[in-house]
Amino acid sequence: MELPAEVRQAVEDAASRLDRRELAEAARELSRKYRDETGRGRRLAVSAADAAAYAAVRMPATYAAVAVALTYARQVCDPEIRTVLDAGAGTGAAEWAAAGVLGGDLHYTLVEREPAMAGLGRELMARAGFPGTADWVNGDLRDLREGERCDLVVSSYALGELTPEDRAAAAERLWGLAGKLLLLVEPGTPAAYGQLMELRRRLVRIGARVAAPCPHGGECPLPEGDWCHFTCRVARSRLHKQLKGGDAPYEDEKFSYLALVRQEVSHAGGRVLRHPTVEPGRISLHLCTPEGIGDVTVTKSMGGRFKTARKLASGDTFL
Repeated sequence: MELPAEVRQAVEDAASRLDRRELAEAARELSRKYRDETGRGRRLAVSAADAAAYAAVRMPATYAAVAVALTYARQVCDPEIRTVLDAGAGTGAAEWAAAGVLGGDLHYTLVEREPAMAGLGRELMARAGFPGTADWVNGDLRDLREGERCDLVVSSYALGELTPEDRAAAAERLWGLAGKLLLLVEPGTPAAYGQLMELRRRLVRIGARVAAPCPHGGECPLPEGDWCHFTCRVARSRLHKQLKGGDAPYEDEKFSYLALVRQEVSHAGGRVLRHPTVEPGRISLHLCTPEGIGDVTVTKSMGGRFKTARKLASGDTFL
């Protein structure tokens, strides 16, 4: 998966205005900050070089993770979406993802605290011809206020930057602003997964219903030491490879996510937690189901179910 060609070109054009060595250093420093300083409420990307480096090396992965998570959520529930709020929008990756998945001429409100990130996001939308209408608002997740609800509220790779206290308060405000669907996407790490589970418990207590990835509304049945995460393959541009080093044409982005809705959800089947094991005439699936974690073997004699299982990957639903 990769950003639309027009967006990739716009990122390349923006990066070309900066010294390549400065950009590479910004990319390295940004990676260090996200690794060592996240979860403390600190500002991580503040300069034009930071924003351009983020757009080159992190925006493609954020775009892919949000697109896949939103697709998974819509397999379970598919409310009509006309308005979208993105809290912690960065350079607008989630908007491009939502536009690709949902289509249509939607209206987006993007809340971003860093002027450099928002400025580049506006430029990318203008240069690449963003298909919806977009209002950029200078603001912080910690300062969100009650207001008119949007059909879809998204927060991707943003809540994890906050302290635990600020994260919990921000998540409750995001839920209050979500008219139909709240989508939270974070890194596919044990720490980020644990944070999402804490938010899941908190938001379920105040009325949220779990749509995905969990096929149930109860406590996560995974054993201690395991965590729920999925993977999407992200194409690496020439600039991406130059800034991060290496020649691999792609990288695998691991992410965890949580989709919460206001409507009743009728769960059926289970979520594939691991890449299926394919053997001659049989496919083994490791599933999270309403009854708990379990393994299912699908054989060729099962006809249509076997054909369905052959197409499955980690993260998909199996009915």
